[in-house]
Amino acid sequence: MRVNFRTKKRFGQHFLVDQQIIDLITKHINAKSDDLIVEIGPGNGAITEPLAQSKPMMHLIEFDRELIPILQKKFASYANTKIHHEDALKFDYSLLGQKLRLVGNLPYNISTPLLFHLIKYRKNVTDQHFMLQKEVADRLIAKPGNKTFSKLTIMFGTFMNSEHLFDVPAAAFKPCPKVTSSVVRIIPKNDNQILVNDPIILEKIVTSAFTQRRKTLRNSLKGIISDKIMQELDINPNQRAEELSIPVWTKLANKLTE
Repeated sequence: MRVNFRTKKRFGQHFLVDQQIIDLITKHINAKSDDLIVEIGPGNGAITEPLAQSKPMMHLIEFDRELIPILQKKFASYANTKIHHEDALKFDYSLLGQKLRLVGNLPYNISTPLLFHLIKYRKNVTDQHFMLQKEVADRLIAKPGNKTFSKLTIMFGTFMNSEHLFDVPAAAFKPCPKVTSSVVRIIPKNDNQILVNDPIILEKIVTSAFTQRRKTLRNSLKGIISDKIMQELDINPNQRAEELSIPVWTKLANKLTE
């Protein structure tokens, strides 16, 4: 079904049109009839349609009101598909149940805040398969010492395991974005894998350190953590923020909550 629709720049809309990429994404998701899939930003349904053919229960979260009737018409014959005209950044995903499988070609302009919003629903989620701007995807999987290692790496990585699946060229979209995209698989960590006692404290020190990431920890965390505390934890105060692993940042935050 061909749809005449003018994409909106303000919504960051870039619709996937490359069938090989669509097939590859759906292969990685591997939908089953007993799945509960939530697609964020279905657009014109390029990914939705092949997923729906596997007959899982599907909830589509779409913010653009002009796309709602298009989706309703396209999926009118799919009893297993429900469309929600909602803002993905404010939506309560727990209302949809447990063992949710989240998928989506996420708009670049909301991808980072949306990832943080979804952390709150990790106990309702089995896995997530998202198309992201490659720069964001690289930060999710970055290792200490890499320039892409960031606040996002630590705060998201504290609660989630992320895996890069493959890159997607700009030509796979219409209109073409100015950047390369990446598809990632994200799986929530179990409670026994989440080591931080107080995420607010962790965010405070990570924000301070990465706001001044060119400074040493001694200077970027001045007034928050003393050299003595860092040395007790075998942390060199002369290191910089991106040199500490997620477990070390967690250990530092937990020390402050004692």
